[in-house]
Amino acid sequence: MNKDTYQNMALINAYRMDGLGNNFLIIDKRQDSLEINKNKIIDLVNKKILPFDQIITLEKVEENIYPIKIFNPDGIEVTACGNGARCIAYLISQENKQKKILIKTKERILNAEIINKQSVKINMGKPKFGWEEIPLSKNMNTKQISIDLLDKEYGYGFCLNIGNPHIVFFVKDCSKINIKELGPKIENYRFFPERINVTFAQILNKENIKVNVWERGAGQTKACGTAACATAIAASVKGLVDKNSNIHFGEGNLKIEYKEEIFMSGSVSEVKKINLDI
Repeated sequence: MNKDTYQNMALINAYRMDGLGNNFLIIDKRQDSLEINKNKIIDLVNKKILPFDQIITLEKVEENIYPIKIFNPDGIEVTACGNGARCIAYLISQENKQKKILIKTKERILNAEIINKQSVKINMGKPKFGWEEIPLSKNMNTKQISIDLLDKEYGYGFCLNIGNPHIVFFVKDCSKINIKELGPKIENYRFFPERINVTFAQILNKENIKVNVWERGAGQTKACGTAACATAIAASVKGLVDKNSNIHFGEGNLKIEYKEEIFMSGSVSEVKKINLDI
């Protein structure tokens, strides 16, 4: 067997993890120069062997900083994934027995800390509110975005950037929203040149919010860390909740603390190591 054939048949170290049902396929590239491109990702999706919300590649370590790249199932690289970063932090902590980990995304460096068994807290940095920072296609009031394809009952959207763009709508009952119909329409609306993540949020009380989330390039997901951050901040700015709030998903909740910077805490799954043939 020649060297090239052997390389083509080699199995890659990978891991399966999730944060509150938000599923990740983590590919370890620290010792491997395997190229992960759009076609490879779409091929993995089409095989339907390993369903995932995002693929995260763990890149070569840079002076105790762990760089990652994040890809949606459509093969497009994205700039942030809060639950994914928390999973990476837990994975590294299991390897190195360290409680504090620095993770580098395309957009910022995140400080993560292991709080207790399978509970991870991460500093997501500062939110961005400027229309160019989100980004929007033109200058408009980012706290009061009107989308003409929505009925008046959905009200105005609140736009902000948490390392990636989000719009949040506050409604009476988020579980009644047909997000599979509305999500892609809003995601690809003309105001959003880089598309957008969509959340319909329901205020339960001053400390708790329930959400229904559509992620750009991924669809409806069981949980989304940056959507939790965006929702908590939008609700706080609007005076609907306190500075600290719990964002409730179907399989658990994330605690968001907002002190200029955003701190997100919640549980992650155990690490499942697999061999991936790509």
